[in-house]
Amino acid sequence: MQRVTVPGTQGPEPLSAARRSILQRRVRWIVAATITYNLIEAVVAITAGRVASSSALVGFGLDSLVEVLSAAAVAWQFAGADPAARERRALRLIALSFLGLALFVAVDSLRVLFGAAEAEHTTVGIVLASLSLAIMPFLSWFERRTGRELGSVSAVADSKQTLLCTYLSGVLLIGLLLNSALGWSWADPLAALVIAGVAAREGLEAWRGKTCCADGC
Repeated sequence: MQRVTVPGTQGPEPLSAARRSILQRRVRWIVAATITYNLIEAVVAITAGRVASSSALVGFGLDSLVEVLSAAAVAWQFAGADPAARERRALRLIALSFLGLALFVAVDSLRVLFGAAEAEHTTVGIVLASLSLAIMPFLSWFERRTGRELGSVSAVADSKQTLLCTYLSGVLLIGLLLNSALGWSWADPLAALVIAGVAAREGLEAWRGKTCCADGC
């Protein structure tokens, strides 16, 4: 696995075998935590979304399943004896999860904007979005920091997927609050379309192998 350096600077010192082993084990623990949390999040969000007829909340739950797919790709990579050999395939799986998320969010947002459903107030959804907004940034930062030191493009790409989940948590929370307080049902799907565009861009960059591991990214 190649270490990525910033042009015009000296490269970092090569990782010792012991340090590399620690970082790889750390990635596995981060990924396991991400998968566990997102599976719980998906069940709660989809269930609460169906009760409240909230397409945004159901969509958020399905996004959690996409995040599980991305994290599982990294888990599969680092479960092997030679993670570097699986780097490209793992990155492609992450790219596909980004693009799949972008497609779903875009289609669902347009469906809601054109009046396919009208969500009711959901306290469970507001609490869930708030928790995700607090938890996901930490998981994303920790995995990104570890992935950069390790020089793993796939781990950094997966951290971006987790960060995107943070944005969606914010969008969901704002949408649920505005819908509950002011009846602005259009706020959530409109903001989600912006997130879909970001997801599509990240997916294309991951597919092309342009995800950055340098410390300045």
